[in-house]
Amino acid sequence: MTQSTDKDYLAILTGYIQVCAKYKPKLGHGAKAGYELDEFQRIYRADPFYNWLGLDNPLMYAAHKAAGGMTSIYRQIGIGCEFLFRRILQDQLGLDNEDVRWSYTLQRASGGKARTLHLDARIPVSSITDAKRRRLVRSWMRDAASRIDVDSAVSKTLQGIVFEIRQGYKSKDSKRQNADIANAATAYTKGLLPCAGILSLQIDEDIAQRYRNERWVLLTGLTGDTSSGESFYGFCRDVLGYDLAGFFQRNSPSLKKEVEAVLTALLTPS
Repeated sequence: MTQSTDKDYLAILTGYIQVCAKYKPKLGHGAKAGYELDEFQRIYRADPFYNWLGLDNPLMYAAHKAAGGMTSIYRQIGIGCEFLFRRILQDQLGLDNEDVRWSYTLQRASGGKARTLHLDARIPVSSITDAKRRRLVRSWMRDAASRIDVDSAVSKTLQGIVFEIRQGYKSKDSKRQNADIANAATAYTKGLLPCAGILSLQIDEDIAQRYRNERWVLLTGLTGDTSSGESFYGFCRDVLGYDLAGFFQRNSPSLKKEVEAVLTALLTPS
């Protein structure tokens, strides 16, 4: 079972990573598919200033590919991990595709168009098929709420957990933070405990503290003998019953090979 599960899980991640190799720079023109090298050179040679400075150089094109592609790699890894985590929830907790998804709608004033917002994953406790696992999740949820000082009256209303999954948090984008804070407030009104699962250790401590202050449970990429209340891998191991760190360790050579192939493609001008 471990081998076939690894194969399925690995396919989810590598599929998203491989997308990055096809990245083409858009050059600020909003081209949906991006520009090939010959198109890049045609545009830059037609611009007197860029032509004078030699910015039509293929190495400049490669730099554009690398810069945008780097962002694409981080983004695609994050999306892949989001899909992987939802699959793990389904496999380990007996949940279906609807169980592990969560969204809510914001109504606009004056008849404006409503917006539907999504978080990455959900555990509705009552839908967990295995009674022992259901008790574990409920116990963890109660303890986690206590650690972040959620009022006991609110804690008693919690019926599940909702997750924002990220590979890391390298930006101090206040707009993103404010959106997450609003998501957390809405989650509590729906009886859900908001949890940020960061698979790496890459999060600024100021940002981490702000999320904790706003009553997010924050799990990071701590490994080893770590608490399920602090480590995303500890949570997966102790609460879900799946060793996610072990999966990454076993499949590290394959994942490194895929990332290297993408980087090689992005750093090549053509």
